[in-house]
Amino acid sequence: MTRTNFSSGAPWESIVGYSRAVQIGNQLEVTGTVAIGEDGKVVGKGNPYEQTRFIINKAEKILVSAGFTLSDVIRTRIFVTDIAFWKEVGKAHGESFSAIRPATTMVQVVALIEPEYLVEIEFTAIRENS
Repeated sequence: MTRTNFSSGAPWESIVGYSRAVQIGNQLEVTGTVAIGEDGKVVGKGNPYEQTRFIINKAEKILVSAGFTLSDVIRTRIFVTDIAFWKEVGKAHGESFSAIRPATTMVQVVALIEPEYLVEIEFTAIRENS
């Protein structure tokens, strides 16, 4: 099977040694995604709902560029810095995934790479016919 790495062009990809997403066959794994805009600034500062919406939209762009859609997402892993955010994060997640209903996990972590990041999400997608 062919492996395709997708880059966002972020300088830390080469430093850390990772790709924005990796596709092998009909499966795509999207790396942990946070609410950082193209200008390098945090989107939805202090607002876990807005960060989650932005993250899902950001991930959708890489999914589409690889020939996938949100409907192909079978799993999300959600990391939050405070589990009390679960309702806000869950609401934003449900707005995109209530009909798709991927397997999901939400866990509280001590911290994310920057203190302004409240949410980070990983996505796994599989296309049926590839």
